[in-house]
Amino acid sequence: MQKRLLIILTSFVLLLSGVLLGISFVQEGDAGSYKNPDKSRLENIIAKGKIRVGTTGDYKPFTYWNPTTKQYEGYDIDAAKQLAKDLGVKVEFVKTTWPTLMQDLQNNKFDISMGGITRTLVREKTAHLSQAYIQDGKSPLIRKEDKEKFKSLADIDKPNVKIGVNPGGTNEKFVRENIKNAQVILVQNNLEIPKMVAEGKVDVMITDSTEARYYATQDERLSAILTENPFDLHEKGYLMPQGDLDFQNWIDLWMDEMKLQGKFKELEKKWISG
Repeated sequence: MQKRLLIILTSFVLLLSGVLLGISFVQEGDAGSYKNPDKSRLENIIAKGKIRVGTTGDYKPFTYWNPTTKQYEGYDIDAAKQLAKDLGVKVEFVKTTWPTLMQDLQNNKFDISMGGITRTLVREKTAHLSQAYIQDGKSPLIRKEDKEKFKSLADIDKPNVKIGVNPGGTNEKFVRENIKNAQVILVQNNLEIPKMVAEGKVDVMITDSTEARYYATQDERLSAILTENPFDLHEKGYLMPQGDLDFQNWIDLWMDEMKLQGKFKELEKKWISG
């Protein structure tokens, strides 16, 4: 009986020791993972005194590289400058393109991308998109003389119609998914397409209604149609790396403040509505 009791007691001690050892191991492992946590991008930006903003520079009125002044300008360029000011740091603009946007972000070429970026589920798979600041939709930019010719997507999607589109962004995605008969012409520089429409080199540019309206006000030969009833609806946001909640939360709070103080409305009046 005593021998049996001794065996039970010994087994209990060994079991208890194993449990305690397991608890100790887990606690030590958890503690170890917090000894040198990776700094948030927010912390690094403040420490370096600089935020790197990726932008394409080819999407008026959100982002435009002015070859005369050698400076970026536009709605989101002003927003980026305000963002840097509110962070207490300088801003450095980094050139990117629509085809390389996601890869450049993943390669850490910039901290955030700003410039009329559409919030999509596909982009959210590999990056993080902020809350929205503008709602938009795809609309056609055409020549004024063709207003009676093009009144719907069906009118545009015909074999004798040429559509100019820049590669890599949501404009191309929309055209590829919805245009089956018209001729699709890829134009590397998005800034060239409105002029090509005006000159008759292509017939239509399908883009965000904000951009279509902008170019229609800049060139009397052009007309933005269906802007009040666009082909689809989407929203603009700012693109960031995944997994950094501190940085993401700060950006969202900053955007809340921009809305609360009416600063986004000021930018819209300056760059879009006039």
